[in-house]
Amino acid sequence: MKAIPIPRVRTWLARLLPLAALVPLQSAWSAPASPPPASSDASTPLALRLSPSQYRQSILDIFGPSVSITGTFEPETRVQGLLAIGARQSNVSDSGLESYDDIARGIADQVVDQKHRATYVGCTPRDPKASDDACARSFFSRVGPLLYRRPLTPDEIEARVRAAAVASGDVHDFYGGLSLSLAEMLISPQFLFRYKMYEPDPAHPGGERLDAYSKASELSFFLWNTSPDQELLNAAATGAIQTPAGLEQQVNRLISSPRVTEGVRAFFGDMLGYSDFDTVAKDPSFFPRYTLNVKDESQEQTLRTIVDHLVTRHGDYRDLFTTPHTFLTRALAVLYGVPLVDPSDNGQPQRWIPYTYAPGDPRSGILSEASFTALFSPSGRTSPTGRGKALREYILCEKVPPPPGNVSFKFVEDTTNPQFKTARARLTAHRSEPMCAGCHKLTDPIGLALENFNSAGGYRTDENGVAIDATGEMNGHQFVGSVGLGNTVHDDPATTSCVARKAFAFETGYMPPGSDPQWQQIMQKFSASHYNFVELMRQIALSDLSYEPQGPAALTASN
Repeated sequence: MKAIPIPRVRTWLARLLPLAALVPLQSAWSAPASPPPASSDASTPLALRLSPSQYRQSILDIFGPSVSITGTFEPETRVQGLLAIGARQSNVSDSGLESYDDIARGIADQVVDQKHRATYVGCTPRDPKASDDACARSFFSRVGPLLYRRPLTPDEIEARVRAAAVASGDVHDFYGGLSLSLAEMLISPQFLFRYKMYEPDPAHPGGERLDAYSKASELSFFLWNTSPDQELLNAAATGAIQTPAGLEQQVNRLISSPRVTEGVRAFFGDMLGYSDFDTVAKDPSFFPRYTLNVKDESQEQTLRTIVDHLVTRHGDYRDLFTTPHTFLTRALAVLYGVPLVDPSDNGQPQRWIPYTYAPGDPRSGILSEASFTALFSPSGRTSPTGRGKALREYILCEKVPPPPGNVSFKFVEDTTNPQFKTARARLTAHRSEPMCAGCHKLTDPIGLALENFNSAGGYRTDENGVAIDATGEMNGHQFVGSVGLGNTVHDDPATTSCVARKAFAFETGYMPPGSDPQWQQIMQKFSASHYNFVELMRQIALSDLSYEPQGPAALTASN
């Protein structure tokens, strides 16, 4: 897919939106419009593209839940296991920009339609068939800072007003012109990307610091997965957010809000690879219980389990891999083959029901849930290799080399071979090829412990009539089944260091420097809190390390 170089985008936009050629648009895919650092050698701003969930949540918060979003977003890129690091990608493809434009026009049309205009426009034009600069100026002065997450300059506001006026004259409709000008804001880099802008640091002559509005965006997207609210923007405007006390006040406010669950959900959805569910499909002739609803519910089950354990219960992060507590729907209970009793007594059935696995149940922890076992399995068979690789890379931050280009998977894929009836037997035959043995030693002994769960996440005791051997091994520790695997992951030091590193990268866009004293302090406080994940988020949000300028060398090193 060809990417549009930034210098070409203005010409492309002029073809896409004719009014763009009629007005000077500082914000149309050009250099950041935030106030530039005073120093000529200040750090180059880092741009992070909004994720689809950040885009959706920002629109929801700015315009309300009745404005729907339809269309397909530009595909994201996963780097070092996180889409948040891949968000540093700064180009948008031709088709991606078209998609953003379609989404933007749909949103803008709804904001100004008869159902919403009284609420969202906030003023009435003198003549609905003609331009009204005063009303347009009032609208963009109010909405613009929320979209761009900073104050707009007078020139930027007037550019929006002129664009609306030109378009209104062309279509003889004030609201149509306002919609076109708003849509152009929604495809601007100032909305689609969050820029980390730096300014001279008055406390350290010659040094730099993240500017106040960039810091407000960092906090809000990290902790709430959305753009800053008005109180956070006010703290940036007054400079309070640049003081230790002011920063701590805002961090504590955001973390104490129920909305922190959105930040937790967004992080773990990224860390656990849930974007890959878009390509997951199971053969309905083999797995009739694995429906589209079940696919969505399996992700929600794990996210609810995570939020309940980490936010509601303030639990130890490591216990996510051993906890018997979860939530089920009736469809998931059928898939898992467990009884589910609706506790409601008001006659209204609940969709999500708290559930605790009984002692001795083969399931415990999030690795035994369909969100993991089904995600990392092909359509018609399990993949101990895929499951083991995912655990190494997503949970432990250990890189597993890709398979050689000329490797044969004939033994692994042939589930009907009468000589190799189980996945363990097929992988043993596959590993007889010297080029395959090394990597499979890292992955297969982990994934084989999950063989009691089929490709869709249902429980089984045999494969092709042969009893499943669910023994496993990881880093010298032997165990049996998902319960043993969960206990082993719980006790591995890499488990906590990995989630901390990825949480930092989710906020900043790069992995932390492991030897930095500030990072070591964050890890010590994480340990002292008994691995309380919300406390980890607090320490990352409060640390100066999260806001330090990162030059090209540092960013390259994190790849």
